[in-house]
Amino acid sequence: MPEKPDLAALLGSRICHDLISPIGAISNGVELMMMDGAVRGPEMALVSESVDAATARIRFFRISFGTASPDQRIGKSEVKGILADAMRGRLTVDWQSPADLSRREVKLAFLLIQCVESAMPYGGKITVDLADARWTISAQSPKLRVNPDLWEVLSNPAAHPDIGPAQVHFLLAAQELAQQGLRLTADIREAGVRLSF
Repeated sequence: MPEKPDLAALLGSRICHDLISPIGAISNGVELMMMDGAVRGPEMALVSESVDAATARIRFFRISFGTASPDQRIGKSEVKGILADAMRGRLTVDWQSPADLSRREVKLAFLLIQCVESAMPYGGKITVDLADARWTISAQSPKLRVNPDLWEVLSNPAAHPDIGPAQVHFLLAAQELAQQGLRLTADIREAGVRLSF
């Protein structure tokens, strides 16, 4: 029996697909205006930075929330580029993996990165490693803010935490773990998180 369509992933793909073109057009327009020299100053720099940030997040969300069939692949360099652009600021991601990756596995890793990111309001470093078919996501931060109810949903399908739009990645990560037949091991401590699957 074929898998039921993942409506959330289809919706995520559609939204990202429809937004990336107009944001790309705005980016091109800003670049042309800056090259022309007609418009300069902090206002234009702010618009340019905002467009770049929006483009980066949409590329990241397209992998995280979009569709990914079991046979789709993605290159390590593309993954690292997406993460470098999307995670600018106080959070860094060190991605270690083979060159060619399953897009479905990367989708799960991106969802879990968002779970870890939500526990790191003060920033820090996330390391993602794939070795011997085992993924490990480690995070160190000066101060973590962990909501145990949210993390329980990743290991206990019967858990029903109060989740809003800002935490939807926890539910989607739990769903993706179940769909891939994987079990997550989480070690959460005062200054760090270690996830493996």
